[in-house]
Amino acid sequence: MKKMILQSKNLTWILSALIVLGFASCRKDNSLGYTAGSGAPIITSVHTLSKTDTSKTPRVITAIDNSGNITLDTLGYPINPAAFDSVTTNGIKQDYYVIYGKNLGSTTQITFNGVVAYFNRALITDNSLIVSIPTTVPTVGSGATNKLVVTTLHGSATYSFVTLTPVPTITAVSDYDFWAGSQITLTGFGFATVSSVGLVGSTATCTIISQTDDQLTVQFPTGLTVNRTNLLLTYVYNSAGSTKTATSTQEFNDLDNAYTIFYKNTFQNAWGDNSWSAPSGVSTNASHSGTASLEATYPSNGWKIEGWANWYPSFTYDPSYKYLTFWVKGGTQAQTLTLVGDQVAGGYGQNTSPAAIQQINVPPGVWTFYKIPLGTGNGQLNFWANGTTAKQLGFFLKGQGSDPDETMYFDEVAFLK
Repeated sequence: MKKMILQSKNLTWILSALIVLGFASCRKDNSLGYTAGSGAPIITSVHTLSKTDTSKTPRVITAIDNSGNITLDTLGYPINPAAFDSVTTNGIKQDYYVIYGKNLGSTTQITFNGVVAYFNRALITDNSLIVSIPTTVPTVGSGATNKLVVTTLHGSATYSFVTLTPVPTITAVSDYDFWAGSQITLTGFGFATVSSVGLVGSTATCTIISQTDDQLTVQFPTGLTVNRTNLLLTYVYNSAGSTKTATSTQEFNDLDNAYTIFYKNTFQNAWGDNSWSAPSGVSTNASHSGTASLEATYPSNGWKIEGWANWYPSFTYDPSYKYLTFWVKGGTQAQTLTLVGDQVAGGYGQNTSPAAIQQINVPPGVWTFYKIPLGTGNGQLNFWANGTTAKQLGFFLKGQGSDPDETMYFDEVAFLK
């Protein structure tokens, strides 16, 4: 049913209101729009530009269907904007803050723990200024002096202000799969003070191989019993050496405890090549991890299936397996592959009417990770739809005459519990 949603939106007046309030009391006596004080600067307080609270604001959502029927739903939203005049004695790197005081109009420099911060003169009055804390400010060790200094043409003002380490945040990973002794690299920010990397569901920890603030490389231990897990990043967040632990939003897969078709450069569990074209099978032309992957060749307008088979002992239905995962390196153009299997709906054939979950959009020239739910519910693959003994898995490309010959590569193909 098509619905038209009418919903109130959050006000976006925080920054503009602050600027208006700051300038309202200033006489435009010079080109800056205010008269800078000639006395020594004074810092009276530091405020956040915005804050959030945990109360829920009820909001009414009106839904109108095609027949004109109206439905009213009242929902509570857990995060609400609040007044921006929240006094604080500490701040987080990259966040914006308002410094209030006197004789600030001729400010020439602002530093946090000795690191110079950029500021925009358009956001200064003689009584306030807006600044963002630089990402390079030290938060632990001897460099964490906990000092905010504003320098003007008439002197300097020092204020006790603690810069906190941001929560380690992962924005990209080199791999979602791991096994004993393998390494992955995490990209993001806040990694400089990470002291330990653990795993949810295990007491074991990873070895930190290298780290900067925006990149962390870790090696996984042996003997793990987890199937899928999140990382636990313990980090020092202030100059006193206090620690906190952050849990990654990304989930990682232990292939040592998975049912694998291909990893560590070779077929696993009696699987082998079952492709319609050549060359196919194990290839050292490309790999996501290690030195080899599975090559798949799709001739132009070929309507070929590239895949693998396990004729015996096959892969028997087991409801504890939840996902099929794999990496694919695309060819020269973006293509849509159809996932096929002898027990999947449509079988191991040229399925021209696949379910949406079976269609894999593969971008050209890069490795892309896929994680497909195996269950029987809506939007799931239902891998054993035709029977409980699976012997074939592959990918069908409905080639067009205008398409080029395509070669793709598959790596780390596994079923996860």
